[in-house]
Amino acid sequence: VSIGSLNASLVHPRELFKNAIKKSAAALILVHNHPSGDPSPSREDIDVTRRLAEAGKLLGIEILDHVIIGDLKYVSLKEKGII
Repeated sequence: VSIGSLNASLVHPRELFKNAIKKSAAALILVHNHPSGDPSPSREDIDVTRRLAEAGKLLGIEILDHVIIGDLKYVSLKEKGII
């Protein structure tokens, strides 16, 4: 639910949570890929995840995890203790 290019993506909480609200979701798991193949979270990934988690708290929709996919590997921000 975002607009992206090869090295950046913009996601707005309103767009992310719109379908979750329509479906009465209690939680979300965020997933995106890094075309570079390196799934290490960028500073922007971390900041956006925290911002979305705060928005989710206000709406009563928990962000359970944010998984970043790379070449044959992934990083879970939950496992890293970031969220």
